Amino acid sequence: MSRFHIPVKAVAGSLVALVLLLAACEQPRSHGDLDAVIVGVEQELWQSVEEEFRAQMEPTIQTVREERPFRVTQIDPATEDAWGQLRRFRQTVVMGTTETPWVAEALDRGGEAVPEAPALVEVLNVWARGQKVWVLVLPETDPGPAVTELAAEVQQKMDQEYREWVRSRMYVSGRDTILADSLAQNVGFSMQFPNVYRYYVEADSVFRFRNDNPSPRELIREVAVTWWEPAPDELPTRAELEAWRLEMAANYYVDPQELDTSVVTFEPISLNGAEGVEFQSAWRSLPDAWPAGGPFITRAVHCPDQDRLYVMDAWVYAPERTKYQYVIQLQNILNSFRCT
Repeated sequence: MSRFHIPVKAVAGSLVALVLLLAACEQPRSHGDLDAVIVGVEQELWQSVEEEFRAQMEPTIQTVREERPFRVTQIDPATEDAWGQLRRFRQTVVMGTTETPWVAEALDRGGEAVPEAPALVEVLNVWARGQKVWVLVLPETDPGPAVTELAAEVQQKMDQEYREWVRSRMYVSGRDTILADSLAQNVGFSMQFPNVYRYYVEADSVFRFRNDNPSPRELIREVAVTWWEPAPDELPTRAELEAWRLEMAANYYVDPQELDTSVVTFEPISLNGAEGVEFQSAWRSLPDAWPAGGPFITRAVHCPDQDRLYVMDAWVYAPERTKYQYVIQLQNILNSFRCT
């Protein structure tokens, strides 16, 4: 007789995992973009909680104009035949009580115990492979406050996962570590760029990094960095950063730009131990030029050990596309800045 003993619970757990894996392999692949969200909820409940749900799930962000990071589409699984296809979206939300059929089905297929309401349960591969289903288990009475709380949690987690997806996607070409090391050793700062960015050195210690692949008519992302030395006693004001950016665009960018300050944020930041300010708004081409525009982020960061104030500008041109993921890309690059 074998002297090895395998616990019964371990065998049972392995069998459950194997069954779920085999079941997932037989499912169709999920479809839809990461920013497209299908919400399965009966119409009567939706009418009472839609305002609370959309307020949490569709906060407006600043690109050129106000833009929503996630697009919500509601459908009633009890009355609409399209639910059979739409429930296979990559991002699906279902809500209701534990007695609601599609809520109970999602919990059952995910092997989840029935939680006490209100609760948020995340289940993978319920109706399709590569899918995440967010289950909002609501109380039978007064579901509004629960929807507000749970939807805010869903949006926060969904946005974090979306940002991680953007970060991994932008570095598919690899990180240009050689450029980062060269900047650190020879210039005084470092930044992490994807390998697809081209590098330009201008007069007056202006460094430009540009990605217009595959075509500048379709998509451009550019970052410019320079510094003021010695550093001023105070961080620059919004007006000073506006003036610097206009001068930068006029002297160094391929096409001059002016500012569209209908939507503006200006706030202090702390970046890897360095203090600074961030100015975010939109740019547009000059009146007599080809009509173009997009969001930009301008930062000033103080590096006291060097007695420098670094000023950097990042902008995107992406006609007829949502801009959110490109703003996140630029934020990732700017956040990699280090005083060396």
